[in-house]
Amino acid sequence: MPDETHVDVLHDATVRLVRTVDGLATPAWSEPSLLPGWTRAHVVAHLTLNAEGLAGALAGVVADRPTPMYASPQARDADIEELAGHDPSDLRDRFLAGTTVLAHALVAVPDDRWGTTIERTPGSDRTFTAGGVAAMRWREVEIHHADLGAGYTRADWPPEFAVHLVEGMSARPDLPGLVAHATDVDRDWTFGDGGPVVSGRAADLGWWLTGRGDGDGLTSGSGELPRMGAW
Repeated sequence: MPDETHVDVLHDATVRLVRTVDGLATPAWSEPSLLPGWTRAHVVAHLTLNAEGLAGALAGVVADRPTPMYASPQARDADIEELAGHDPSDLRDRFLAGTTVLAHALVAVPDDRWGTTIERTPGSDRTFTAGGVAAMRWREVEIHHADLGAGYTRADWPPEFAVHLVEGMSARPDLPGLVAHATDVDRDWTFGDGGPVVSGRAADLGWWLTGRGDGDGLTSGSGELPRMGAW
């Protein structure tokens, strides 16, 4: 069963995101987001397809019919590109519908099915459980809300999300060895075999650890911040 806290915070995060998307003027959709090569429409399209994919996978869990989240990496990318080209009003409507469908899908999963494994794509070694969907979607909503570059930034993340994000990033096998020290919550996380201590607010650490920004607000005990790959 998913952590009920994740379901609640996902709802709150989604409400904030919906307000931002609803407030986008038509010209703003085609303007650049903070993600290289993506407009705001691309970010909303991704969030829409992510919700639909998770909802479809959960429906498969309920029906005992294994359903991957996406048909393939290529199909995922092509679908984002295609949907981003839709009229903003149509994309907004589909985004809102997707968030609703996912919320209903989370409620519909029986208690004995939360441990069911879901594939990201057919045959992929990237899998997750139905019980992990709420936390996954929470990360998508909060991070990409900031990626929109539409007024909501990492500084607006709830403190519990910033901590959750850094904790999740500590499992990334591709990151260099370091110790992340969150000055606002006085907590440390060790990455790999450890290394220089990188200090700053949890939100700034989380943003940097996902490969975003240049480490603004952070300091390193070695005098130089390690390079982060995209996530």
